[in-house]
Amino acid sequence: MLTKRIIACLDVRAGRLAKSVKFVDTKDIGDPIKAAKEYYDDGLDELVFYDITASSDKRAIMLDVVEKVAAQVYIPFSVGGGIRNVEDANKLLGAGAEKINVNSAAVKRPDLISECALAIGTQNTVLSMDILKVGESREFPSGYEIVIDGGRKRTLIDALEWALRGEELGAGELVINSIDADGTRNGYEIALTRMIAEAVSIPVIASGGAGKPEHIFEVLTEGKADAALIASMVHYGDYTVRELKEWLQSRGINVRLRY
Repeated sequence: MLTKRIIACLDVRAGRLAKSVKFVDTKDIGDPIKAAKEYYDDGLDELVFYDITASSDKRAIMLDVVEKVAAQVYIPFSVGGGIRNVEDANKLLGAGAEKINVNSAAVKRPDLISECALAIGTQNTVLSMDILKVGESREFPSGYEIVIDGGRKRTLIDALEWALRGEELGAGELVINSIDADGTRNGYEIALTRMIAEAVSIPVIASGGAGKPEHIFEVLTEGKADAALIASMVHYGDYTVRELKEWLQSRGINVRLRY
């Protein structure tokens, strides 16, 4: 049985850890470097860092924060936000990231995915997708639409169609982030996650909505996700990473416990 991964997400704005609900009402909630170290020490599998305003501000990611986080953790570390070309990707790898996440820039120029996959490897190229539930229609047969620029801009692109194209272009993993569930702590978008996981052959990371261990269990089983992204439930101290992994293990989920 393959090991399921627990991945903590650090949304960073102006160098500070931030959290929003459905991509709005963003609040400063602390120090991302301190949080990264705490989660690593507690047995986290991977860490994702998103510079959440890099794309909308049309600027590069803050490399100094990436370097400081990378110095604290010795687990796979992925970074996204404002990556527009291979040069940006290489700068992030040089700053200590192991993987890069492309999102808005890849929607605007899909060849970015294949260029990064060729330059740094498919396994290091992650396609993040911010997704809005819109209902099934001729334009959106899956019932979900891709949005970009931090949820500010709709694209008229069907989410399932984009997931399949991302895989074809060379993405090694997909992050499925539901805007409707983001920050609500009411559970992941199970139908969306399962639909995409069943359609692609690369790992799918579920994102948006985790509030309790049962939500993670549900998305890893019913949602067929390979990994679960968590944020609020650890940022606000509701659970520790170790508590979550031990709970999942007790319910038969194969997770890696690090002592």
